[in-house]
Amino acid sequence: AVDKAYKLLLDQEQKKRALDVIQAGKEYVEHTVKEKKKQLKKDGKPPTVEEDDPEVFKQAVYKQTMKLFAELEIKRKEREAKEMHERKRQREEEIEAQEKAKREREWQKNFEESRDGRVDSWRNFQANTKGKKEKKNRTFLRPPKVKMEQRE
Repeated sequence: AVDKAYKLLLDQEQKKRALDVIQAGKEYVEHTVKEKKKQLKKDGKPPTVEEDDPEVFKQAVYKQTMKLFAELEIKRKEREAKEMHERKRQREEEIEAQEKAKREREWQKNFEESRDGRVDSWRNFQANTKGKKEKKNRTFLRPPKVKMEQRE
């Protein structure tokens, strides 16, 4: 962990980010102390806060800086997880597209291979039906034959 932090600080950009976070923590603590003093003065109490002591102030800055670093680390991990999830989703889409293209090529290949068989089958059907087919004289409903009534 120490080696990683040392290498991180050797990079000028990373060092600048770390110093910016430390500065932001210090400014936040100074702002909260100022607000506390303003509130105490408004309430009519003496404007002395525990952060006036340099050790307490230093400790408050340390805590705030650690909070900021932790928040940045959490955001970084969330961002990396999101990016990883996105890459995984894209890879799955690519694989699905490849499989779909493969299925389409396979279907086209099978379709072309079976084409001759289908054409021959159709030609045979056409040849057989031309000679055999006769038109029937269709009459719709024939009335029943009339039978003469017989009396006894």
